[in-house]
Amino acid sequence: MLRRNTRLRREYLYRKSLEGKEREYYEKKRKIKEALAEGKPIPTELRNEEAELRKEIDLEDEQTAVPNSLIDDEYANATTKDPKILLTTSRNPSAPLTQFVKELKIVFPNAMRMNRGGQVISEIVETCRSHEFTDVILVHEHRGRPDGLIVSHLPFGPTAYFELLNVVTRHDIKDKHAIGTMSEAYPHLIFDNFTTKLGQRTATILKHLFPVPKPDTKRIITFANRSDYVSFRHHVYERHGGPKSVELKEVGPRFELRLFQIKLGTIEQSEAQNEWVIRPYMNTANKRSFLGD
Repeated sequence: MLRRNTRLRREYLYRKSLEGKEREYYEKKRKIKEALAEGKPIPTELRNEEAELRKEIDLEDEQTAVPNSLIDDEYANATTKDPKILLTTSRNPSAPLTQFVKELKIVFPNAMRMNRGGQVISEIVETCRSHEFTDVILVHEHRGRPDGLIVSHLPFGPTAYFELLNVVTRHDIKDKHAIGTMSEAYPHLIFDNFTTKLGQRTATILKHLFPVPKPDTKRIITFANRSDYVSFRHHVYERHGGPKSVELKEVGPRFELRLFQIKLGTIEQSEAQNEWVIRPYMNTANKRSFLGD
């Protein structure tokens, strides 16, 4: 098993190294296409390769004209089967953290909660790989308050690190009549204001934690981005008086997420390359958002 994982990881890194070469080759063909379309002379640095590149251009179609990204390849098989998620915590979790993870287990369909005990992260990830889990979610706390959430996609990544803020569980809501019943149906997803490339990347990581819902399901999960703080809300709705009369009830839990790192690898790989990480100077940048407008 170790040899197989090492070989698969080596093949994955090799495909990743080819991305830069494919992108450079694509840019050369794009420049020749633009020159031919506008009737301009071929750029001087491409004249020696013009004949070979024009043959490649003639053989291309809509599917092969743009090179496939490794980011797409990570979730290439995500729609062929439902996600299978393992939920766990830091060691010696407090009662509030345990309660929060119990509610997250219902939020994410097909999720399994595991008591961490004394297990090491590398052992947990290896076990998940062998049992065909698609994601590992690790929740951290500070003085009894959940403050961190890590989403690691298997088998090769990526891994997203989020800060958890303003966590309110169903258990904390005093008015039990104001909240709806916790449904286990596959939810519809709403992603609001994830317009940048990094925002779309974050939305891709989050949406593949959920399977494809049925059209008539009455459960809705919302990820709304405001100034790089992603608000999570969970609702169910009922139509008592026809299609124009909709009653919306919050189910809970509710919390805010703030992305601070995306790593091209799984959670136990300390040597994995950073795709994006927040820097101290980014906190003082005025009116600059990284996930959306």
